[in-house]
Amino acid sequence: MNDIAELKQFVVVHAKAQGIPEAEYRRVLDAVEHDDGDGPGSWVRAWTDAGREHENAGRLLEAFRRHNMARFPYVDGPARGAALDRCVEVFDRWRGGTAIERLDLDLPGGRVRSWTTGLSAADPKPLLLVIGGIVSVKEQWAPVLLQAARLGLAGVVTEMPGVGENTLRYGEDSPRLLPAILDAVADRADAARTYAVALSFSGNLALHAAAADPRIRGVILAGAPIIDFFTDEAWQRALPSVTVDTLAHLTGADRAKIHDRLRPLALTPGLLASLDIPVYSMASRRDEIIPPGDTGHLRRHLKDLRLVENDDVHGSPRHFLETRLWIVRSLLELSGGRRPQRAVLGALIAAQRARARLRRSS
Repeated sequence: MNDIAELKQFVVVHAKAQGIPEAEYRRVLDAVEHDDGDGPGSWVRAWTDAGREHENAGRLLEAFRRHNMARFPYVDGPARGAALDRCVEVFDRWRGGTAIERLDLDLPGGRVRSWTTGLSAADPKPLLLVIGGIVSVKEQWAPVLLQAARLGLAGVVTEMPGVGENTLRYGEDSPRLLPAILDAVADRADAARTYAVALSFSGNLALHAAAADPRIRGVILAGAPIIDFFTDEAWQRALPSVTVDTLAHLTGADRAKIHDRLRPLALTPGLLASLDIPVYSMASRRDEIIPPGDTGHLRRHLKDLRLVENDDVHGSPRHFLETRLWIVRSLLELSGGRRPQRAVLGALIAAQRARARLRRSS
């Protein structure tokens, strides 16, 4: 079982990311009394009931987002396993009216399942690869694929090893996941022009992969661990329990051994300096999970860093609209087109930041 107070704290950033209104997620969280199974007052029951309300009203997009919250932060037993199955099943029904298609990939060590759009051997487009963090299933980000199509990109949304339906283990070989996905779609996309949006921990994998695979032409990060997260033992001892438990689940290691297991994923100054691609990074100055020194490593060693910092906690929950606009503008800059739209997005981002400054000062 998870610590209820921590669950309620850290789920907010994911609820906001999926557009769940504050009044609704506060109401659901108020109904949660414990984290034991799926009985009355449990985490899984409260969120599942919310999901079923939306299902019954025919709002499948909203429904699978609530079922996603029911399996948060990871599947630790039958109750959350059923919630994940429900999330995927409801998403599958919703995407039936869209151009989103399934991609299954069997790799040494397990199966990776993804959602795709725009793949075509006759008309291969540049590729957008989206991958979430250690608690984000692919369904959470899959609606982004519809936006990719409007940007003239093919798209793949997938999960980190151990997350959702990805049965791989998270560890030092995990950066190989990204090139394996590019190989799998190379006959239906212009994989030699791949842009990666890699959120939270997947950002680390994307930078590793980009250093070895020239097909990745740009990376967009948000709250990524770089070096200090993997090497600073004092910081590791202060991590939230839910983060440590989740990493133990993804790696299959005991809590006491996860940092030894993950230490090889620390990037090096030399690897960062070798990157000749643009790297866009959004960081939170009060991040409880990613140490501040990791932003410093990006500043010192990357040749082409476009950095945005927010006065916020992990995931920048107070800056979600701005973050979405920033990601789209960054993609437009990477792909080299639509200057008028980029200018409009830049103005909208500046307006959002000005509003945030006014809120802080009032």
